Amino acid sequence: MPKMTRFYEVGGPEVLRYEDVEVGEPGAGQVRLQHGAVALNFADTYFRSGLYPAQLPSGIGSDACGTITAVGPDVTDFKVGDRVTYTGAHNTLGAYSTERLIDAYTLIRLPDAIGFETAAAITMRGLTAAYLMRRLYDFKGGETVLLHAAAGGVGLLVSQWAKLQGLNVIGTVSSEAKADVAKAHGCDYTINYSNEDVAKRVREITAGKGVDVVFDSVGKDTFEGSLNSLKRRGLMVCLGTASGQIPPFNPQILAMKGSLFLTRPASADYIADPVEKAALASELFEHVAAGRIRADITKRYELADAVQAHRDLEARKIIGSALLTV
Repeated sequence: MPKMTRFYEVGGPEVLRYEDVEVGEPGAGQVRLQHGAVALNFADTYFRSGLYPAQLPSGIGSDACGTITAVGPDVTDFKVGDRVTYTGAHNTLGAYSTERLIDAYTLIRLPDAIGFETAAAITMRGLTAAYLMRRLYDFKGGETVLLHAAAGGVGLLVSQWAKLQGLNVIGTVSSEAKADVAKAHGCDYTINYSNEDVAKRVREITAGKGVDVVFDSVGKDTFEGSLNSLKRRGLMVCLGTASGQIPPFNPQILAMKGSLFLTRPASADYIADPVEKAALASELFEHVAAGRIRADITKRYELADAVQAHRDLEARKIIGSALLTV
């Protein structure tokens, strides 16, 4: 019997329920997918907690890969047996499952060189790294970036891609163990935000200049320090709110700190165009297949153990990428 993790009310990890489900046959524009591996992303906790809205009861997870077992009417781009991956948000919720129906337009064909576990580890994180490196800023090489959560799944991919583009990378971490991992994946410098002043240390590293770009997935706790780390007319990229939402602020602060730029991108807006999504995915898969970028999977959980997986996510116990096995 197919299985699925759902939640009927928002709250802590304990609201997740692992249940039998009926999958049925695909409708128009849909396929039925047998999952091979499921990604575990911090954003999943936002849906479960209610930070991101979902219609209850709801499935959870928006990022997985597998093999197509049936196709519905009007599906012409895929066939039974195709290996595919996908990522999204509201339109793909329900990835924590053994089987599911999904709209074919969300799917990305997997090259033979990319296994299911690798695909689960890199699809969302890797496409995020791709648009950060290739769409948000016209990097010429030689720029310096500050990367928060440098030992996280996205951070490790971003730092590797940044080095391919000739950038200098300063990564923030919470422990010496994470610092070692971040350096092994391309960080030139690491700052332990548990006992160092990030902005002060950035100024020391950059001889007072500051960095060109900050990639900040932490949010409330790091926002001010991130702004203080930027050079004049630098770019602040708010990627997430792992520590909480950024409080309201007067935009005049951006002028006072050096005519800074600020953006809050969403992956969905960078993969909405099928042509752009295919181009970013192709570049990502080429780097991974060639070994220029690697995905470190440090933790695997059974699909039935999503509650523990979410507890570990929120306790910052995971270095690199984690996934749910099917």
